[in-house]
Amino acid sequence: MSNPAALYDAIQSEIGNVLIGNRDVVEGLTISLLTKGHLLIEGVPGTAKTTTANLFARVSGLDFRRIQMTPDILPADITGTEVYREQRGEFEIHRGPVFANLVVADEINRGTPKAQSALLEAMQERHVTIGGQTLTLADPFMVVATQNPIEMEGTYELPEAQRDRFQLKYKMDLLEREDEREFLNRFHDNPGLGPETVERVVDVDDLIEAREAVTKVFVSDAVREFLLDIVTATRNSPDIEHGASTRASLSLLTASKARAAIHGRNYVLPDDVLTLVGPALTHRLVLSSDAQLSDRDVDEIIEEILEEVDTPEAKSPASSPE
Repeated sequence: MSNPAALYDAIQSEIGNVLIGNRDVVEGLTISLLTKGHLLIEGVPGTAKTTTANLFARVSGLDFRRIQMTPDILPADITGTEVYREQRGEFEIHRGPVFANLVVADEINRGTPKAQSALLEAMQERHVTIGGQTLTLADPFMVVATQNPIEMEGTYELPEAQRDRFQLKYKMDLLEREDEREFLNRFHDNPGLGPETVERVVDVDDLIEAREAVTKVFVSDAVREFLLDIVTATRNSPDIEHGASTRASLSLLTASKARAAIHGRNYVLPDDVLTLVGPALTHRLVLSSDAQLSDRDVDEIIEEILEEVDTPEAKSPASSPE
């Protein structure tokens, strides 16, 4: 199952035995896993944000740890600390929950800036420093952070530098009535249904080979120019104070390659870029003061930008003159 498309289909199918709806979030998780990215999920309480991450970890064979971010959490509670062992007369490193394959930082905006920054080194450098020792984190390693868009009292907005570390951001909405009916029926018939009931469908060798396949996905000059046109437009928009960074450009490129691969193609289409523009850019853009005073929405501004940028014709490498 080293083929990215087969791997993705197996993950979606197994998670679908429990989860209903929000297939785009599972797609985003798969993309981030295959490109060494991190994911931010926003949604009101009760939309299965943490459960989705737990399901994904279990079917992917990943070691899963959850950190409940609170105002009193300390950096050492995330990364670990040194513990003195009196019997031996020496210090011993106690590794924190960040030493896992998939780390869920629940309600990340409830942690203090100091606690949030403890994740920064881990997310970017993939190592942490404890007691003067630099320790390498697991491979694969990804952070899935959740945040609640309501009840903002006692929260700390994520700084721009940390938001930029997340490759993609998704919103998890409440289920439509028909989906919720199916959900209720499913759990009525099987009350024990949950993350513990799914099976592992991916092993490490599958993942490594699938990652390698993603790096070989072809991106035409026309698609790359299209991507750059979008990024440049965010920087030139009067409604945006700070446009997409170079890291954002690279995130959108690598995510587009992964999306092409998990949908069975070895080349990127403009539609791959269009599908991922929102998840890749909405959390990174900083609106201008006028836009904020006018109550402009970042999704609306991105839609306007996409309407102004010319979309190239979709072509496979075989049909391209390049």
